[in-house]
Order: sequence, then structure tokens, then C-alpha cells
Amino acid sequence: MLTLLEEELTRRLCDSAGLGLVRRTSGVIAATDGAVTIGDLSVAAGVSSTHPAQRFKELIGVTPKRLARTYRFAATVFAIDPAGPIDRGDPAGGAGCFDQAPFGHGFRAFTGLTPTRDVEVRRRFLRGRPGHVLDGRPLPAD
Repeated sequence: MLTLLEEELTRRLCDSAGLGLVRRTSGVIAATDGAVTIGDLSVAAGVSSTHPAQRFKELIGVTPKRLARTYRFAATVFAIDPAGPIDRGDPAGGAGCFDQAPFGHGFRAFTGLTPTRDVEVRRRFLRGRPGHVLDGRPLPAD
């Protein structure tokens, strides 16, 4: 039964219109850590700007803009070393924000924490676990 189910799901996925576009576009987003405009992706693919958004929503549940934002956020958070001093302007600039307020709001939207609180949680967690696999990775609040 599982083999039949897997074959059917694979067949349906292969028949999905726009799957190639989604794969190529998401690959570019991943390769650039989200630092690409959706308009540029549409132009490169030769489609209207709404076409990728429709395909993404239909096939993976989020728009390419949201995916790019997620990649930018992850790259920014991973660049913050919780063991070292924090330059408050650097992460905001890396995330494409010109001010601390939008960065703080976006950070809180993704994690539920302020950037300062996130670093505190990560420091406390890693203090007792030097070299842990999550060292340098964002952690949820405890």
C-alpha cells in the first residue's frame, strides 16, 4: 500500500504545472541567501511577476518573497556569534533593514524574541554545552 501511495504522490508531483519554475527559482533564492529581487527572478524566468507567486503558493504554500525573507533572516541570525560582542547595526544591515526597528519587528515575527533576548538565550544554552552542534545557530526560547 505504501509503495502505491508513494508512486501516486510522485506521479502527481511530477504532473504539477510550474514545478520546474519553483525548483529553479527556489534554487536561486537559496544560493543567494534570499538576496535577490523577485522581479529579477521573474524576468530571468520570462514570466509575469505574479506567476511565480501563484505557483509557489500552490505547490509549497509560501510565496517566493516569503521564502527569500526567510533565507535572509536565517543568514543574518547565523552570522551573529552569541559568544562575541554584538554590533547592533551590522545584523540589521545584513537583513536589508536601514533601521533597528524594522529589524527588531521582523526578528520578533520569526522567533518570538527580541534580538537581544535571542542572544541571551543562546549564550545561556551554550555556556554549559561548548562545541554543541547548535553553536552558532538560533535557538527557540526555553
